[in-house]
Amino acid sequence: MRVIKTNIKTLSKWYLMACNTIGVQINRVVMVILITIVVLLVSCKSKSETGNVTTKKSEIRPNIILMMADDQGWGDTGYNGHPYLRTPNLDAMADNGAVFNRFYAASSVCSPTRGSVMTGRHPLRYGICKANCGHLKKEEYTIGELAKAEGYATGHFGKWHLGTLTKDTLDANRGGRKAHDAHYAPPWEHGFDVSFVTESKVPTWNPMITPSIASGDVKKTLVRGESFGTSYWSGPNKIVNENLEGDDSRIIMDRVIPFIENAVETNKPFLSIVWFHSPHLPVVAGDNYRKPYDELSLDQQHYYGVISAMDEQVGRLRAKLKELSISENTVLFYTSDNGPEGKLVEGRTQGLTKGLRGRKRSLYEGGIRVPGIMEWHGKIEPGIKVEIPCFTSDYFPTIENLLGSSLVDDNRPFDGVDLIPIVKKDVKERLKPLAFEFQGQSALIDNNFKIYRKNKDEIFELYNIGNDPAEKHNLANNKPEKLENMKAAWRRWKTSVMNSSIGQDY
Repeated sequence: MRVIKTNIKTLSKWYLMACNTIGVQINRVVMVILITIVVLLVSCKSKSETGNVTTKKSEIRPNIILMMADDQGWGDTGYNGHPYLRTPNLDAMADNGAVFNRFYAASSVCSPTRGSVMTGRHPLRYGICKANCGHLKKEEYTIGELAKAEGYATGHFGKWHLGTLTKDTLDANRGGRKAHDAHYAPPWEHGFDVSFVTESKVPTWNPMITPSIASGDVKKTLVRGESFGTSYWSGPNKIVNENLEGDDSRIIMDRVIPFIENAVETNKPFLSIVWFHSPHLPVVAGDNYRKPYDELSLDQQHYYGVISAMDEQVGRLRAKLKELSISENTVLFYTSDNGPEGKLVEGRTQGLTKGLRGRKRSLYEGGIRVPGIMEWHGKIEPGIKVEIPCFTSDYFPTIENLLGSSLVDDNRPFDGVDLIPIVKKDVKERLKPLAFEFQGQSALIDNNFKIYRKNKDEIFELYNIGNDPAEKHNLANNKPEKLENMKAAWRRWKTSVMNSSIGQDY
């Protein structure tokens, strides 16, 4: 800036000298030349201050809401043809936005997938191998820190499961136990101004009370008993004790909506992460949510009722955005952290994969393909169907580009890509494959093709997921060249992950 001011001052001096020494006609020519030079200098100034012109910040920075269910199967939505389940609000969201027909969780269990959302990186890069394993390291750059640095209000609500929330109080699986103090990693230390979170699971009805699941009389399926052993936390040593009865999804949304209202009132864009506990075990639904399914089994009543209760809160949130006149400047995402619980559809684990092979904890399609919706009223055309495979690691780079941020070290390996060009149909296929590893299982998805192996002692299988989503026909012997190319790609990714895991990214 100082250089530009000096140049303009010097040019003005030259201009005055010209006025005294040459005629009017020449003077006019000099004036045009000087004005042209000044304009060019100001243009250079503008570019130097904004950096790369192609990545300058959007004039209107959108609000961002990331919603995630817990253990909701790919078949567990009305819009995907479920035979019983009613999800009118998710259906409306899908109708008004983009549905990802091949959306994947980055892992087949909870914590690793949540880590991928937060960082855009596979969680094995920083030690989150499964639920209650590792934590979100301080060296990782989170989506909360990204948004906060851009002036956003940031809030995290519901399930955290990326580390413990206390060192002083016995809580959930690891909190308050000396052996796990190193895993203290709460959201308020990772970029979130407002929190209302649990370390891990809670019952989906009366979340602070251990339910007694009994057979027979529906009225006896919920009995008030001892504390579930898990608390809601709003900050360091701040346990929440009010408004914790009834449906857990409603309890969570009761905190989300005031956060959004306050952000609007203070004229701040916001990032709100809403991670529901539903329909994870213990699955308990209130009477009014079971009633629409009263002709089904008791277990089905509870499971479908829990998802219906969560769907109701999705509708409540969307209605609030319209009431506040911010729906056109708010991007909503919805997904699940993995496929449905249970080896068989029995008990309360009634989730459906709609014919996909495998369930939670498997890297076959049923364990990792999950519901995926993106809604941005007025910006994304209604009714879009995305067939290109995408996954939870894509959220981070998508939001980074929406914010026009360039704060993240470009040398750090990321596993996700920006979803916007995919949703807008600007690209025809995915250039970066989706890579997976979980408890010895390995998989890689390259557009229509997928390789999978059960453990390192097994050989890789090859499937054309586009034609064979149920993974019934192993093409390994039919397409050996394709198989070898994909195996090589997975090994390159694995090497990168191993390098990250020993700290080479920091």
